[in-house]
Amino acid sequence: MTGDEIRQRFLGFFEKHGHAVVKSSSLLPGDPSVLLTTAGMQQFKPYYTGEADPQKDFGSKNTCSVQKSFRTSDIEEVGDERHLTFFEMLGNFSFGGYGKEEAIKLAHEFITNEMNLPIDYVTIFKGSGEVPKDEESKKIWENLGVKDVREEGMDDVFWGPTGSAGPCGPTTEIYCKNGAGEAIEVWNLVFNQFYFPGTREELLAGNSGKKLELLKQFGVDTGMGLERLAMIAQKTSNIFETDLFKPLIDLLPADLPVEKKGLVADHARACTFLIADGVRPDNKGAGYILRRLLRRALAQIKATEFELLVDMVIKKYQAQYPELNSAVFEVVKVESEQFSLTLEQGLKELKKLKTIDVPAAFHLYQTYGLPFDVIKDYAPDLDQKAFEAEFKKHQEVSRQGLEKKFAGGLADHEPATIKLHTAHHLLLAALQQVLGKSVKQRGSNITGERLRIDFSFDRKLTPEELVEVEKIVNEKIKEDLPVENKKMPKVEAEKLGAQMEFGQKYGETVSVYIMGEFSKEFCGGPHVAHTSELGKFKIKKEEAVAAGIRRIKAVLLDE
Repeated sequence: MTGDEIRQRFLGFFEKHGHAVVKSSSLLPGDPSVLLTTAGMQQFKPYYTGEADPQKDFGSKNTCSVQKSFRTSDIEEVGDERHLTFFEMLGNFSFGGYGKEEAIKLAHEFITNEMNLPIDYVTIFKGSGEVPKDEESKKIWENLGVKDVREEGMDDVFWGPTGSAGPCGPTTEIYCKNGAGEAIEVWNLVFNQFYFPGTREELLAGNSGKKLELLKQFGVDTGMGLERLAMIAQKTSNIFETDLFKPLIDLLPADLPVEKKGLVADHARACTFLIADGVRPDNKGAGYILRRLLRRALAQIKATEFELLVDMVIKKYQAQYPELNSAVFEVVKVESEQFSLTLEQGLKELKKLKTIDVPAAFHLYQTYGLPFDVIKDYAPDLDQKAFEAEFKKHQEVSRQGLEKKFAGGLADHEPATIKLHTAHHLLLAALQQVLGKSVKQRGSNITGERLRIDFSFDRKLTPEELVEVEKIVNEKIKEDLPVENKKMPKVEAEKLGAQMEFGQKYGETVSVYIMGEFSKEFCGGPHVAHTSELGKFKIKKEEAVAAGIRRIKAVLLDE
């Protein structure tokens, strides 16, 4: 059974059992508390908490999806038999539609009947503190004929929350054997019974003072990696031998070590999907992850070889994910060719060094863009934590320098600058309305004469789009929207859908500027009191500043 067949069989099975099939959400989540989408449940968080109505939106309390997912925590593990950064997560979800018994029975039927695979063993939550042992799940499994039911603790089988707060609860996991006879966790069934107003780390530590709250309705959230299921079904010893990866592996140089082949194949898929969802190489956030993966892969193979892999990924997945297109390939081509030149110089410098300590490694990184992973190949004893500390020290020095450099810009409280700062918020909201919510701010600079915004977008804006953006901003100015400043917990601001300033870090309490229902942004201010104070908004220039990054300069004119 091919990966494509498994994907369709999963969706067909759950659709037959009353689940609405929901399209995968972007790898850039609507939830600003997380960098990238890590699980299928993230797009459904409001339905577990009762903030949204699944019956109204999907026509059912039960859904299923194949979700594009990305986990940065597994970057260092990539290349072994089962860890990936990008993967597809098969999942079924219920928001008060059914409970543990139906969830477990559906999973058992899919694995044993639809996939014709034996279950090796399952795990359940053994209980901890205020949450009792999951006796109910144990009995359900045993009644289904699964005798090997193992008990695990909160570290392993108590899931969530994703981000800084959210639904969570005990889980039960299904293990099956791969072609090498190794038991692999293939499916995780999460029973969302609680809401925790903090991070998973705080929950596990148990000393934050934050308490689990019982959800009004019982929720089911399951996740199963397509790649792992393919490994089990196709009886291979690792994921890279499945049909999802073999076409990529076959394109790689024969003399490349096996673990490096897995790393490069994974990174080719990951980069392609990140770019397709609007991420562009950068030094911060998701863009930093993308750049790191690109450079890590290009340190192993030639740029032309990597481009062939990306082309193969696009062809293999385009039917399922139409956002994969030639524009994605062009971004990879530009970045890979640019980096290949500096990589060659950097490796020459690295090989000249007799010893490679942290300052030397950071110099190579800063000057030539050599990733830590590449440098460590030549200096296995290099301390990553010390390297990261050096990186943070450099960031702090840079931040202080920028604060001085732009003391007359964003920090300028002159009336003209305050007006342009307010207009900047309206412009970002208008760009998202015209071009889509995937547009994100990637930099800004405001003086007393003009504003400048850099934002993620793949192409030059058409004259019609520029006119529409300008028109929307001027309409909002004429509507005389009140500009309100509210101090609130960061979690509440995230629920409001407030936009975060690019590259900024926030504390538990944040400042949010709200202009009606049109614009909501994390910001320290200052701003005008009403939008009518701004005058007339005029776009002066639109241009490219980097691959996938556009820039607009605009001014305010007196009416």
